[in-house]
Amino acid sequence: MTDITIKRLNASQSDFDSVLAKLLAWDDSVDHQVNESVRHILHEVKTRGDQAVLEFTEKFDRLKVGSVAELEMDQSRLQKALVAIPEDQRVALEKAAERVRSYHEHQNQKSWQYEDEDGTVLGQKVTPLDRAGLYVPGGKAAYPSSVLMNAIPAKVAGVGEVVMVVPTPDGVVNDMVLASAAIAGVDRVFTVGGAQAVAALAYGTETIPAVDKIVGPGNIFVATAKREVFGTVGIDMIAGPSEILVICDGKTDPDWIAMDLFSQAEHDEQAQSILISPDAAFLDAVEASINKLLPTMERADIIRTSMTDRAALIQVADLSEAAKVSNWIAPEHLELSVEDPEALVEEIRHAGAIFMGRYTAEALGDYCAGPNHVLPTSATARFSSPLGVYDFQKRSSIIGFSAEGADRMGRVASVLARGEGLTAHARSAEYRIKGEK
Repeated sequence: MTDITIKRLNASQSDFDSVLAKLLAWDDSVDHQVNESVRHILHEVKTRGDQAVLEFTEKFDRLKVGSVAELEMDQSRLQKALVAIPEDQRVALEKAAERVRSYHEHQNQKSWQYEDEDGTVLGQKVTPLDRAGLYVPGGKAAYPSSVLMNAIPAKVAGVGEVVMVVPTPDGVVNDMVLASAAIAGVDRVFTVGGAQAVAALAYGTETIPAVDKIVGPGNIFVATAKREVFGTVGIDMIAGPSEILVICDGKTDPDWIAMDLFSQAEHDEQAQSILISPDAAFLDAVEASINKLLPTMERADIIRTSMTDRAALIQVADLSEAAKVSNWIAPEHLELSVEDPEALVEEIRHAGAIFMGRYTAEALGDYCAGPNHVLPTSATARFSSPLGVYDFQKRSSIIGFSAEGADRMGRVASVLARGEGLTAHARSAEYRIKGEK
């Protein structure tokens, strides 16, 4: 197997910005044919409900049943899966779930209110969503960890009902996914996938209830469907390819860093792995480790393509410049593999998750650290946050004026409303002003 050459950049080169921008560019435009297919599926499910779901499930998953009710797995089936999986898997899932739950309990927001000097009450009422939908990939791409990461924050938030959809092509069921659903407290599970599952969750059918928000990863058809139904329901995000950026001072074992870069590259060919260091010799050492370790990887072909097409080794003047480059990239995962990560993190403004120190492998965050692994990609960390309890809660403003407050603020509202030419607004406020008719 021939060695691969990773793109080398230096922050001091005159065309650094343009070369890096080109490397980071990812085309998220949806194929016209995919768009048409998804819109057709959404329309059919919206107008024909269960019958359309059955037809698409037979067509795409080669699964023929008489009713959508037969596609629902009851709680006893989930418990059966929990018993069926190997004990080490069950224990690992339970430990991961415990840490994810504990972390997200710290995010729970409470309602609050206060009273001003004239007795007016102002505040915010925090309410969980009534029902959330969780899409889980099936078939070859089965991710029980995603069940925990998406369902547990919803349950911690107090969501009344969590409905999970998961495709089972040819009737093949993944017991680890079902076991994860049992551990996370998922309320209902339907073995439906693709755009038809997103449509069923968004619009509701005779059997599958409509939800308020849809979360969870999926293929291009699922992502396109989520984009199309946004507005009818909420969605978590439209995720791009996986990303990892490592800032290293040159003192971590190069094999560790190479494997950390692989941990995202193995997801798919479009994944992006970037290493930034002020030490040119260390960049050489990591590239050597990449070529040494690549033949040992099960997904070597995927990693090879990802690393050849989208990876980069970037030399900078110092760690402060590394932080500046990182902030421009705004990566999904950022490892600070340096002597003093606490100092460097102060310079980081944009990242989905920040992994502190040489011993904090990004992979731990994917499974069992506790924080959510559903993270903003494609530089959206500039304005987005990881999935959390707050994504399953909404806030209502509380406003309760006393007679004195209505008199005082009614005069302000009257002036502003008349200034906007909205007489009914003004008079509505003026009726509450003392001495006014």
